[in-house]
Amino acid sequence: MEITTGLGITLATFLIMECVTWCTHKFVMHGFLWYLHRDHHQGNEGFFEKNDAFFLIFAIPSMLLMLFGKLNGMDYRFFIGVGIAAYGLAYFLVHDIFIHQRFKFLRNSNNWYLRGLRRAHKMHHKHLGKEHGECFGMLFVPFKYFWDERKQGASNQSTASS
Repeated sequence: MEITTGLGITLATFLIMECVTWCTHKFVMHGFLWYLHRDHHQGNEGFFEKNDAFFLIFAIPSMLLMLFGKLNGMDYRFFIGVGIAAYGLAYFLVHDIFIHQRFKFLRNSNNWYLRGLRRAHKMHHKHLGKEHGECFGMLFVPFKYFWDERKQGASNQSTASS
């Protein structure tokens, strides 16, 4: 398989994983596996959460796809596995390190995109139960969370003075 085809499969898989993650988060984590996800919303006392078990739900298929793809001449399965793993790394960096600060770095970013992700995730976590959730995505969230609050405040002031 050509490397450009493999890279295309990896990129497509990475993008599709956002949809898979959204559906898994909304219908599985906030559904029949809420008992594993609950401590993520309601807090726990240790470093690890039951919610961390979801790592395996994505890591095991990723590793198996890479293994079977490698054993079959680096076929498409390998690149699908790499795309899932790349999304898992992005999830870890954005969700666990940046948003939830499980490791104390990447704290003070003033990047508009990262501020929007953090704002959307904060709205997701304002709901302590599994019902009435919002913002189930991780990398693609509604545009309203990227709106700069300072601009919004200035816009509201100019409207009020009119």
